[in-house]
Amino acid sequence: MLRSLARAAPSSSALFPRSIQIPTRFIKPAATCLYSTQPQQKRSASAHAISNPTLAGIEKRWEAMPPQEQADLWMALRDRMHVDWHELTLQEKKAAYWIAFGPHGPRSLPPPGEGWRIFNLTMIGVGVSFVFFLLIRTQARPAPGTMNKEYQEMTNEYLKAQNTEPISGVSSEGYKGKGQVQSGPKQKTKD
Repeated sequence: MLRSLARAAPSSSALFPRSIQIPTRFIKPAATCLYSTQPQQKRSASAHAISNPTLAGIEKRWEAMPPQEQADLWMALRDRMHVDWHELTLQEKKAAYWIAFGPHGPRSLPPPGEGWRIFNLTMIGVGVSFVFFLLIRTQARPAPGTMNKEYQEMTNEYLKAQNTEPISGVSSEGYKGKGQVQSGPKQKTKD
């Protein structure tokens, strides 16, 4: 199969004619390529380790540092991480990990007692809504006259007489459901 494929493929000169010239601004020298076979050249900024006093206690100082200082430290660590990681000091590894994944900024831990505060505010909201519910309920009109057992039983008889829903409803053979009955008996009013 491969032999026939090689004969069927057009020659490389047909695919890439010599008349096409690639501008040199798009071609990178091999020394600057990311995956070159030559040994990686070290940058001057990453050639020396960051001092231990700069990295000491970074977990405690990070939030209080000005944003420009944070950015400078992160850029210095990023430049240091371009070299072999075995050449990094333990302090640099810890600082780089903590800055990248530590509990600061959006990953910071919630302040103590925040869960109880949220729970209390939620319960206050539920309590206020329950009070509004009761207030509206006490001011509401009484239930309509159709919301009693006698009226709903008469509705069932009317539906049977009209043969409504003969397959699965009240009019069907052997129906054992309640039909339209959903309320208790009518309450007697004092006259």
